[in-house]
Amino acid sequence: MTELHHPLDNRLPDLLRGAGRVRGVFNGLPSPAIVEMCGYAGFDFIIIDNEHGSADLGVTENMLRAARASGIIPVVRCLAHDLPRILDMGASAVQIPMVESAEQAQELAARVFYPPRGLRGSAFSTRAAGYGAFGGAGHTQRSNDGVSLIVMIETPLAISRAYDIANVDGVDAVFIGPNDLAHAMGHGSDWNAAPVQQAIRDGLAAIARAGKCPGIIALTPEDEEKYAALGARYFANVSTAIITRALKIAANPGQEAALRY
Repeated sequence: MTELHHPLDNRLPDLLRGAGRVRGVFNGLPSPAIVEMCGYAGFDFIIIDNEHGSADLGVTENMLRAARASGIIPVVRCLAHDLPRILDMGASAVQIPMVESAEQAQELAARVFYPPRGLRGSAFSTRAAGYGAFGGAGHTQRSNDGVSLIVMIETPLAISRAYDIANVDGVDAVFIGPNDLAHAMGHGSDWNAAPVQQAIRDGLAAIARAGKCPGIIALTPEDEEKYAALGARYFANVSTAIITRALKIAANPGQEAALRY
């Protein structure tokens, strides 16, 4: 009999708890093909962006299938009300925006994990459980051990509470959203403004102090090195930025160096 291939990729918790860097990409394009391309390119994970992207839940499920087929770990950024269905589709992690307190993080953790860790409702007919092929206690344990909760902090209040948020049981990583943070601090989209960069430094340090994985956007190798020196290990680029930059280079071959970043 052919060995069954479990639909739930459970590698991410160990990567986030390890010591190495983990690289991925935000993708808001509703395309399983883009997911496969990111996997074959060698990214560790892809964040299917259901906060700002345009994929409906049916397309999201097909993007999760594409991730499993191409070997890339699928994270879904979604709002809290979509958690049950996103998890039942087989996401390896959920990344929740605009978390501002430990209490909010605790509520999210309760919705991500099955009892006794949390309060997630149980169903074994879903893709995550192989439509019943991997149901029962095995699915419950695999999900509790193999699904990650990543929360995003994107305001000065959240930065001030970064340690307490990161310290919540069930939170594996805390991702600082620099663009929203800059807006919330009155600097528009300029996340390189000195006060915003200081807030980022403070947040990354607090997350690391809590023993959790600090994350942030890194659009260039220089950004990654800068934030890695401050403790960050979970780095995300943006698929549309990468694609648009490549298209500009193709359209303007004589200006490749100027357009690279």
